Amino acid sequence: MVLLSKATTEQYSYIKNCMPTKFSSTIPIVDLSKPDAKTLIVKACEEFGFFKVINHGVSMEAISELEYEAFKFFSMSLNEKEKVGPPNPFGYGSKKIGHNGDVGWIEYLLLNTNQEHNFSVYGKNPEKFRCLLNSYMSSVRKMACEILELMAEGLKIQQKDVFSKLLMDKQSDSIFRVNHYPACPEMTLNDQNLIGFGEHTDPQIISLLRSNNTSGLQIYLRDGNWISVPPDDKSFFINVGDSLQVMTNGRFRSVRHRVLANGFKSRLSMIYFGGPPLSEKIAPLSSLMKGKESLYKEFTWFEYKKSIYGSRLSKNRLEHFERIAAS
Repeated sequence: MVLLSKATTEQYSYIKNCMPTKFSSTIPIVDLSKPDAKTLIVKACEEFGFFKVINHGVSMEAISELEYEAFKFFSMSLNEKEKVGPPNPFGYGSKKIGHNGDVGWIEYLLLNTNQEHNFSVYGKNPEKFRCLLNSYMSSVRKMACEILELMAEGLKIQQKDVFSKLLMDKQSDSIFRVNHYPACPEMTLNDQNLIGFGEHTDPQIISLLRSNNTSGLQIYLRDGNWISVPPDDKSFFINVGDSLQVMTNGRFRSVRHRVLANGFKSRLSMIYFGGPPLSEKIAPLSSLMKGKESLYKEFTWFEYKKSIYGSRLSKNRLEHFERIAAS
């Protein structure tokens, strides 16, 4: 667990009176087993850039086992966890998020889904952790592809795998992140909320998030309000990413979100970020244009990654790729 003294917490960001007393009941819910799933997915992506999926097909037993192993890893001493190596770009990190001064009440593991990692330092049973992690990532990638294909159908795109093929590519630049937010009783002092992970959008195509039954996640609505997402440890939450916003020419909007520390319980989230190959060109799909002007300049995923590494979390990282007509 991350152990931070009271003095140390002063470097973190606080927000005053931002935690609503009630959770929002407006979060779209999509049942992947129902025939109207593709229609509901498109509607949710247009209005929220975010939705919850149920009947997702990922084994709850596998989820629970991986969560248990992850908690065991984060409960180790800092010296043991740091043997995994700093997140440069993959490994174990705490407090610092990126290279531009963003910090949070968080520790995390960042892994490349297409790369073998040295699991010999991952606790007392690293082989079990490796097997559980690989199985989970495979299941979640399958779900991501199913959702993206339903999305293409809902958009009436003839090429059903126009999005999903990018995740299935052997060169896919997808990553997997496990975030641990320790409980922080001090966060409630002076009626303030401590930031676990600052507001941002995800740069990839799609993100699939699953967390334990602990609150903290908030999303930003187009009306300018933040709402808290009710925790649900049996479901997955889906984020539209910046790349998907560009590919749909702004029809779908990447969702701005953040995580607040919990004063009483630790929060563990596992996120699969589905990304394209580094050389993939990102631009609005011609099948969705229908005579409309492109709002974005074409760029490669490598160019976009390079650009966002030089910016703070809260920045609109797509603004450098918008055409003048979009402003």
